[in-house]
Amino acid sequence: MSVQLGVNIDHVATVRQARYERNSGSINVEPDPLDAALAAERGGAVGITAHLRQDRRHIIDDDIFRLKDAISTKLNLEMGNTPEIVEIALRVLPADVCLVPESREEVTTEGGLDCVTFGASLEPTITAMREAGIRVSLFIDPEPNQIEAARSLGVPVVELHTGAYAEATGPARERELARLYEAACLASEAGIQVNAGHGLNYTNIAPILTLPKLVELNIGHSIVSRAVFVGIEQATREMVALLRS
Repeated sequence: MSVQLGVNIDHVATVRQARYERNSGSINVEPDPLDAALAAERGGAVGITAHLRQDRRHIIDDDIFRLKDAISTKLNLEMGNTPEIVEIALRVLPADVCLVPESREEVTTEGGLDCVTFGASLEPTITAMREAGIRVSLFIDPEPNQIEAARSLGVPVVELHTGAYAEATGPARERELARLYEAACLASEAGIQVNAGHGLNYTNIAPILTLPKLVELNIGHSIVSRAVFVGIEQATREMVALLRS
């Protein structure tokens, strides 16, 4: 079976908020992330990913509730481990949540969650999500100690952070790919589903597809960028074709 694609629609909301953050009552508010999600589904996405940040810089609460009600695939809610966002997740009840680190200074999530250092604070959230029937994923760097921490926390899924691979060139990229390969092996041997994402695009995706037991990739910025020229549905369709090839 080919690797599946989840489409992150955050940056559709970024375009909307750039103009309408202070004028959300306008009848002209656009683009709507929900429209992008439905188009991505038509293009072959198996799920929609959206990150509800504490500062609401792109996705806002209403987006999450509307996505949950309207999409026909699954909602993967990316979130920081904060009481406010945890409470919202338990009201929305997405199929999946992916716990990520979050900094107000970053443009996008810049590193993996440190499950070794913060494992104790993650445990109550993971338990609450599990009891609510929500599958939990941890967004982590491809390091053996992070895989072991994820195993200890009992999560069913990890999403390997591919940012270092995406930014590297030449031998450095090969080293990053090797790190990802080892981490995927360790996770699958521990019975943990292997997902991956961050910085992936139409030109760097092929080597990632060699990772063992890889199930799903979550890609956003590159698809939204391509959609400027061909639309979300076609941009998604093109990425799905790469995953299948």
